[in-house]
Amino acid sequence: MNRLNDGDLAGISGQGGIYLSGDISINESGGPIHNTYFGSCSEAEKRCGARIAYRLKEEGGWMVLDDIRGKFSFEGLTLRVRTVDSGFGGDGALFNRDVLEIGLPNIVRYDSVQFKVATSSTARPTDPGFQQTDIFAIEMQGDVVLEGNLLVFPTGNP
Repeated sequence: MNRLNDGDLAGISGQGGIYLSGDISINESGGPIHNTYFGSCSEAEKRCGARIAYRLKEEGGWMVLDDIRGKFSFEGLTLRVRTVDSGFGGDGALFNRDVLEIGLPNIVRYDSVQFKVATSSTARPTDPGFQQTDIFAIEMQGDVVLEGNLLVFPTGNP
């Protein structure tokens, strides 16, 4: 490595964006909430992971990712702003705005990642009338190859 002076640096161009690598752990030993539904991971009759509830219609039922826990690692996730002004069957020229481009890392390593997909009558297990039906459970271990980019299109006016 050599030090660059201002003149040498002026002749160098680069790309804008962010390059990320990391390890993310989610509730490996249980969450802070202990009630009739959540508890520690050592309590087999309880759920120890995180919970994400969402619904697609205002008066619709809830879809749930429940009992989320484990660890995943990645290297090479990139974030940058890109202008879409062509492609997409001609729609790009009409859009002609910036989008957020998420460059997927080549390999994501999963270590004991688990979660359940369910339907629920309420967003939270502590809400009145709570009933949940687990549809299926997922466990992931090992490497997954991800290729390509994910484009996030903004809506509304900034």
